[in-house]
Order: sequence, then C-alpha cells, then structure tokens
Amino acid sequence: MSEASKIETAEILIVGAGPAGSVAAALLRQQGRQVLVIEREQFPRFSIGESLLPQSMAYLEQAGMLQAVVEAGFQFKNGAAFMRDGCYTDFDFRDKHSEGWGTTYQVQRANFDHILAKEAERFGAEVRYRHEVLNIELGQGANGGARVTVKDPDGQQYVVDAGFILDASGFGRILPRLLKLETPSNFPVRGAIFTHVDDGIRAGGFDRNKIRVTVHPKHCDVWFWTIPFAGGRCSQGVVAETSFLDSYQGTPTERLRTIIAEEPSLQALLANANWDTPARQIVGYSANVEKLWGQGYALLGNAGEFLDPVFSSGVTIAFKSASLAAAALQRQFAGETVDWQADYGVPLRKGVDTFRAFVESWYAGGFQKIIFHEAKQPDVKRMISSILAGYAWDQSNPLVKETSRRLTALEALCS
Repeated sequence: MSEASKIETAEILIVGAGPAGSVAAALLRQQGRQVLVIEREQFPRFSIGESLLPQSMAYLEQAGMLQAVVEAGFQFKNGAAFMRDGCYTDFDFRDKHSEGWGTTYQVQRANFDHILAKEAERFGAEVRYRHEVLNIELGQGANGGARVTVKDPDGQQYVVDAGFILDASGFGRILPRLLKLETPSNFPVRGAIFTHVDDGIRAGGFDRNKIRVTVHPKHCDVWFWTIPFAGGRCSQGVVAETSFLDSYQGTPTERLRTIIAEEPSLQALLANANWDTPARQIVGYSANVEKLWGQGYALLGNAGEFLDPVFSSGVTIAFKSASLAAAALQRQFAGETVDWQADYGVPLRKGVDTFRAFVESWYAGGFQKIIFHEAKQPDVKRMISSILAGYAWDQSNPLVKETSRRLTALEALCS
C-alpha cells in the first residue's frame, strides 16, 4: 500500500467527544457535512461540571439532542442556592430577566456526555474512542487543510487530512499546546477537591432542585459545591487557592472532609453521608488563549478558555461555541466570506467576559455582598438570575450590556 493511500480525509475533524464536540458534530451533520470525531478516552468516563444552566437547553434543542437528555432521568434543576455564615439566599431561574428556558438538569457527566456522543453518532458522525491526536500540521493537508497524525488503541499511527478542525479537547487543549496559543490566566492558581457521595440528606432538609454554593466561614474565596443527583447521591467539592488546599494533610477524601467540617451548615447537611468514592483533585484549571480561531481551525469550550467552576458556566460556553462555529462553517461551506473574528471570536468572548466579571467579583467578595444583601430589588434579582441561568449573551440585560459599570455600582450600594 502506498503512503498516499494510507491517508484518510475528513471534511471536518473534531478533537474530543465531550459536550462541545458532540453538539458541534450533530449541528454539522444536519448541514450534511462529513464529520470525524477523535476521542482519547473510552466513554462513559468520569468528568465534573455536572450542574447545567438553563441556557444550555436551547443548544441541546437546536442540536436535536433534547429528547434523549430529557428521557435520561437526570435530576431536575430550577435554580441556585447560596449559604454564608448561616445566611441563605436562592435564585429561581424561572424568575429571570431573559426569555428562554428557566429549568435544566444536574447530571452525572459520564452518562450525560455519553448520551450526547451517541446522539452525534445517530446523526451520522463517526466517533473513534481511544484514538489520540499526536500532531496537527496546519496547511499541510490536501487542498490546504490540516494534516493530523492519530494513534489508534493498538498504538498504530495513521494520518487524516482535515478540511477544518474544531478543537473540543477540553483540558487536553491540543491545539493551544501544539500552536503555542496559551496565555497565562489572570486568575490565581486554584484547585478543587471533589467526589460523589451517597449523601444521606433527609427529605425536606435540602432543595434538591438547586445547586448549593456554600462559602467558607473565614475565607470568602473558598467555597463548596453541593450538586444533588437523582437517586440520593450528590457531587461534593471544595474550591480554593492551592496554597490553602495544600495546608491540609491526608488523602484527598480526608482533606475534603476536614475542610467541610469547618463549615457548620454543610457539615450538618452531610452528617449521614456515605463517602463511598475516593476524592480527586485538580489544580490550575483556569486557562486562556491568544485567539479562539485561526486559518482552518477554531477552539471550542474549555479548549479555548476556562474560567472557574463557581457559576457552572463551562458546559454553556462549550455549547455556545459549538453553535457559533457550526453557523460560521455553514456559511463558509456555502461559499460566503466568513470573518471568524467578528462571527465567532467576538460574540463568544462577550459572554465569557460577562461571566469573567462575575467570577472576579465573587472572589473579591463584592458579588457575595450583592446576593446576600437583605433588601434585594426584584428587577435586579431577575437580572442576576439571568446571568446565573447562563444568559450571559443577552444584551437586553443591563448586567450584560454594561457588566463592569453595573456590577461596580451594585457593589457600592450593597457595601
């Protein structure tokens, strides 16, 4: 067999079968494009980021995946609750400024991601599990596309000439690493220790329809997530700067339980929990890149930028990036001239920057003063609810249109 005959071709190659890659694959297949997805892991596989935002539902609907997700039996979610020093406040996402979905689900990502990948296959995308992208040479493939070197599960290498590449590799960040696109995040180096538990929470003691975010009693920049699942389990984690996490001794599970014991309400909530799954730790997850696209490629979701898990924005940003990229590619394949910066980079970053402003304000303590303030104005609360529900691109919301100025004014009023 000649060397040339060993080269496969793909109209569009997607690196990664997570939420961004699977939704992009389904949208592109609906356009009639030939799509090959290369996924390093074998699905189902563990992942965090389990609390979806209602905005995500519109993209699942657009991709034709909504029915499969609804029928999976995930935990219903209608809002977010916050606890600090015994003070409780919550937001019902159905009572929000923006139009659109007000409810969603809290999902075990192993099952959720596998459902989306299978839906992408149902639409005709080819998904290859346990195949790993080793190298990407832009402009070196046939017709000016990219030449991609891939390793199969047996260790054999093969080459794919791809007309266009969507990097949905998540924290693997294949193209940012290969093309040296990574830039330092302006966030401090934080980490998370997390696990799944049989939570043992008694009926009535906890609103299972909402994610709960609990602030450490002494450190406003240390917080806990409690994400309830169907069937009496939950995802439990703590987020803090790595220096704080490293000051605790023992296994990840022991360290997590020790830190939780410092917050009385959370310790009481989980008093009957069965810690049946060893905890894990990730560090330094915040990431940024110089640009989100280039000649023959675009970066989707976490491959482009990951902020912080505090507002569960990761999957929503992933879906938004997939939708924008698929729309741009539809125009490009139709022969139109596409300005990827104007049609993809700028609009995607607008929402990301809105989330970023709220994340920065959260850790500085300002946003916490706003949400725990006793005299909340209903219209302002609905604006905040929209952001927390994922509608960070809705320019009709003053907190989106003028995020920094409005946030600063609210912080001053609540101080």
